[in-house]
Amino acid sequence: MNESLAPPVVWYEGLARYQQQGIAHVLATVVAVNGSAPRALQAKMIVAQDSIVDTLGGGGLEHDVINTARQLLDGEIAATVSKEVKPKVSETNDDSALTPSKAVRRDAVYTKHYPLGAKLAQCCGGSVTVMFECFNVTPPMSVLVFGAGHVASALMTILAELPCQVDWVDSRPEMFERYLVDKSNINQASTNKLSTNKSGQTDFTYQSTELHNQTAELQSALSKSKLYNLPAHIRPHIDDEPVDFVLPFIEQGGQRFILVMTHDHSVDFELVRAALDTISDTSSSEDQCSDIPTPYIGCIASATKAKRFRDRLMQRGYSEQLVNQLVMPIGLQIGGKEPMAVAVSIVAQLLQQYHQAIS
Repeated sequence: MNESLAPPVVWYEGLARYQQQGIAHVLATVVAVNGSAPRALQAKMIVAQDSIVDTLGGGGLEHDVINTARQLLDGEIAATVSKEVKPKVSETNDDSALTPSKAVRRDAVYTKHYPLGAKLAQCCGGSVTVMFECFNVTPPMSVLVFGAGHVASALMTILAELPCQVDWVDSRPEMFERYLVDKSNINQASTNKLSTNKSGQTDFTYQSTELHNQTAELQSALSKSKLYNLPAHIRPHIDDEPVDFVLPFIEQGGQRFILVMTHDHSVDFELVRAALDTISDTSSSEDQCSDIPTPYIGCIASATKAKRFRDRLMQRGYSEQLVNQLVMPIGLQIGGKEPMAVAVSIVAQLLQQYHQAIS
């Protein structure tokens, strides 16, 4: 199995994996220990909605930690487990114990104290305090970029430093060559492995067969591992049918941004149409979740290109309301036409819309 696909085993592997993938998760840490306890001070585990990584000792303690972490991820937690909204003893009755409390702030650190006694079915006799830290509760910004030209490359330089998830699509393999992992040392290592026969001379027949097998194995292994010198949250895709990426990207929901900036205006137009068609179908279909936000759809363009695209869309029967969903030209008007200046203006616009939507 490729190591990058193997499930994480220790907490720091899980933390790195979930941070890179933008998955909502909680880091649970033992911050205080009194008496006997199943794990030592600073023991940690990761809890996501459908998985856990590492352990705080198992048993009733870990079971409650997992439940509490997932309640925090859901934004709901019982009053009896929240120190922030815990009722006074005199105010507690049988009914109030079952009444959900006000949702705990999920962007704040939360702690809970556990006596390790009969209530948790553990006989350690001591007690522990666990700190819960939530990450990615608000999904990070997701960006789908079509085209790998100068502006897109500058865009990746900025997005590499931001908490976001990026899928980067182009049909031209050569546009991603600059990011490829260097393979020259692999080929050199293969050619250096020459075999010798009993007389001490090089056996070129064996060498040719062995070299072919080694090269095939190395290339196969490389194709299954990380091919590009890019951050893990930026995923390049070489595909002749970029339109196929639009529908599944939008259907995932959350704050999503589509940037169209290919080398071909006809491809740009088809991608814009596909995005608008998906929005129209999603909003009119009863099978779709009504709470899927409308994605940002932006296309790099001059004023002339923007007018031509809008006119063509209207001629093809798209409503004015739907066409107005298209942001074209893209980016804040900050001036400058250099690729990096354009990229800065685009990212500024994305961040502005993203933070306005989640605030």
